[in-house]
Amino acid sequence: MTGLFDALRPIVEAGGRAVVLTVVAGEGVGAKLLVREDGSTAGGGPADLAELAPAALRRGRGHTIQQDARTVFADVYGPPPRLLVYGAVDTAEALCAQAKLLGWHTIVADARARFATRERMPSADELLVLWPDEALEQVAPDSGTAILVLTHDDKFDLPLLAGALAGEAFYVGALGSRRNQERRRGVLLEQGVPEEQLDRISGPAGLDLGAASPAETALSMLAEILAVRAGREGGRLRDSRERIHAEPAQRI
Repeated sequence: MTGLFDALRPIVEAGGRAVVLTVVAGEGVGAKLLVREDGSTAGGGPADLAELAPAALRRGRGHTIQQDARTVFADVYGPPPRLLVYGAVDTAEALCAQAKLLGWHTIVADARARFATRERMPSADELLVLWPDEALEQVAPDSGTAILVLTHDDKFDLPLLAGALAGEAFYVGALGSRRNQERRRGVLLEQGVPEEQLDRISGPAGLDLGAASPAETALSMLAEILAVRAGREGGRLRDSRERIHAEPAQRI
């Protein structure tokens, strides 16, 4: 046990992500395996527990998982989730204001310095005046990062989406009509982005809430991001057969 936490401590201190997987029922009860974000492991738990790690890290909170005849508790460690918004428009400020209420770290990037100002984006934790490739390089999206593209401009949208899809972000969304989404998908296909990667784009981004204003649109998009992160469909609770609330984190 001591060795496992000795391996975990530097990860947490460096602001990295990892998950400790503990068998709580079935064969090997009590066995533990630590899995780092890069897939490396520590501990004596069954090696096949590591296959549970990517989804557990995306979910970002403690929860139980059924793996064949085993029940496994995933204890997730890492910094707060991050929201990267490309396009310093009104909806970006609304997104940051609402995401901060959730405890998320918010980043707004835009190559247009006249838009990416602190006066327009007071709620952003970070404000970057950078082109898409530069923004992605500086932010380095990981499995705890959600990305939204809001510019409606191909010279920004296309490179940002292509770069985001090549990374580890758990959510990639884009504004735009269904017609524009299809057109943009075709252009990205022609540019060599694999079709299975394009299927990761949530576009039009958000849940069907009837949103109209920037604040309502932001709420719709954040609701979809939360649903994706929790592995939910985002429908009405009265129609769901799952638990109403996500399982609370428990340290084991």
